[in-house]
Formats: sequence, C-alpha cells, structure tokens
Amino acid sequence: MVIRFALLLVLITGGARAESLRLVIPDVHPVVGEMIPLTIRGEYSRRITLETLTFPDSADYDWMQLARDSWRDERVDGRLVKVLERRIALFPRHAGPLTVGPVTHHLTVVGKTGGREEMDVRADPLTIQVGPFPAKSSPLSASALTVEDSLSTSPGKLRDGETLIRRVTLRADDTLPHLLPPRPAIRAPWLISFTAPEVRKVKPTPNGPETTVIWEWHLRPKTGEPGVLPPIEIPWFDTVSRQMRKAEIPALPFGYASFASNRTGADSLPAVQVVTAWALLAAGLLSGLVLALAGLSRRKGTQILKVLKRYAPFDPTRKALKVAAENKDLLALRAAAERYLIRRRALGLPEQDAATRELDREIFAERSDPSTFDPDRFRRELLRRNKT
Repeated sequence: MVIRFALLLVLITGGARAESLRLVIPDVHPVVGEMIPLTIRGEYSRRITLETLTFPDSADYDWMQLARDSWRDERVDGRLVKVLERRIALFPRHAGPLTVGPVTHHLTVVGKTGGREEMDVRADPLTIQVGPFPAKSSPLSASALTVEDSLSTSPGKLRDGETLIRRVTLRADDTLPHLLPPRPAIRAPWLISFTAPEVRKVKPTPNGPETTVIWEWHLRPKTGEPGVLPPIEIPWFDTVSRQMRKAEIPALPFGYASFASNRTGADSLPAVQVVTAWALLAAGLLSGLVLALAGLSRRKGTQILKVLKRYAPFDPTRKALKVAAENKDLLALRAAAERYLIRRRALGLPEQDAATRELDREIFAERSDPSTFDPDRFRRELLRRNKT
C-alpha cells in the first residue's frame, strides 16, 4: 500500500511539473532601442481544448510578435509533452533594469472525468539590465541599415522649369518604424521644396522585424544659378559589431542645364537674344569710351551703364515669357517670370509684390474645379503691372 501511494504521488507531482511556462532570453547586454529576442515556452501534459496567452504591455518597452505560435510534441525528461513557443521582440525605452512579466497562460483542459477544467499556468518575471545608448543622438539600433537615393533625372542638368523628384528609402533590420528618424528637412534659399506623405512599414520575420521608411521630395530651383544640397548623416548603433556607424544621404549638385550653356557664349542663344546682347554690349562700350574721355569714376560709370540698360528698347527675358505662355507650359512660364523679375530688381525697376502668386497657386494648389487660368493673360498682366 505504501509503495502504491508513493508511485501515485510521483505520477501526480511529475504531471504537475510538466505544466510549466517560462520566459527565455539569450545572454545579451542590450542598449536602449536594441531588439531583445524573447521566447515564451510552455510545456503541457494535459489535453488542451482552449488557450489564451496575452503578452503584457509596458511603458518601459515596445514589443511585437515575430511569428505565429509554434505547437509541437517533444520529449522532456523522458515524458512526451506538448510544447508551445511564442517569439517576441522587445525594444527597451530606458536604460537600467528592465522587468518583463509575469505572463499567464489561461487554459481549458480535459479533466480526468472527461469534463472541462480551467487552469492558469504562470511564467515568473525576469529582469534584464539595459545599457544607455552610446551616442547623444536619438536611439536607433539595428543589425543592418541601408540608404537608397533615387532621382527622377540628373539634378545638375535640369531643363528650365523642371522639377526633380528625389526618393530616399531607408531599410533597417531588427527595429520598429517609429524608431527610425523623422524625415530630414531639405531647404535652401534658392530652392522650392514640396514633400509627399512618408511611408513607414514593417515586416515581421522569425529573426526580427524588417522596417522600411520612404521619403519623397519634389525639388525645383528658384533661379538658374546652380547650388549644392549638403549630405545628411543618420547615426545608428550596429548591434552586430557593437559600435556606432553613420549612414548618409549623399550631397546633391543642383541647377538648370541652361545656366552652364548660357555661360559658354552668345552663339548658343536664340537670334533675338544675340541681337539684344550685341546692342547692350555696344551701349556698354560706348559708355565706357565716354567715361574714359571724361575721366569719370568707375562707380559713376557703372551707374550710367545701369541707366542705359534700364531704358534699352530690348528686354531679353520677355521672349521666354511669350514662348512659355504660347506653349501653356506653366513651369517654364514660372522660370521665365522669375528671370524677368530678377532682371528688374538688378536694374532697380519697380516690381509688384506677389507678382507670381496666381501662377504659383495654379501650379501647386490642389484644385477640385476646372481651371480658368490663362497663361497669356498672366504674361500680359505681369508686363503691364511692372511697366515703367
């Protein structure tokens, strides 16, 4: 009788030990923002009909489940048991001790008499020591990070009025979308910049999340003069090499192709502009000769030349306005209008405020009604408003 009772006690305690749940992590020394792989492992000998396992949220970490729960039969200590494994990725928000759990698995099992019994199996909490992020920048940790810079055309050889579309794709492994940096600002005094809505997405994999962010800018120079957009650095912590690295969005030379061609010589200009240029050159030479004979100062000579240009019968910028209006090319019309206004400013001629407001609204505003904008009317009104 004693022997039978002892055997029964062993069977009962052995079965109890089989119903277990625990949290498992590798031997890691994470920093803030670094992914911590965690596995919830349950071992059960009872027949399970229903189960619910909820991982707890916390203000101390972000988390995501990497794959569907895995259920399989496995022999543990000589006993065949049902094993559950759930893979979780943790991302600590702060340095210091990080406590995870407890986690409770709510089960409905088949009882000895065939009925249903409720059972809770609990995993004890565990504590992980998290180190500070090894830089002053925002925490960004990844096992790999790449930058892809895609351009719609050559940025240094834009056609007059052309808009460049720049798309930057940032891909990072083992991080979450909101941990990637915000869209960098691309601004310059000589640049018009518009942004498309950014795209952030994540793909869970058994080894960790694969995250992508896409930024898109529509860029156009205000003037024909070339410029350079500086590079943009993105610091990040490489969890493989355990050191800080820098990804870079490269620098971008920017400008219209016509600016370089205009500097090569007058033979590349249209015939009307060539005639105008020679007329202005003759006027300048004549004024220079008069000044040399009269012994006037260089400053006064410059002022006289400026006056001659102001009252010259030809304005080389008006031809481009007419051609763009006739072709109904609004971007070319905007570029021609800008060159026309720049010339007037340089000569000290009067200029109306917000002269291109109507054209800018037509180009960039989102319209729901049919447009009534007339490019040739805009050209005539621009010339009339600024008439001296």
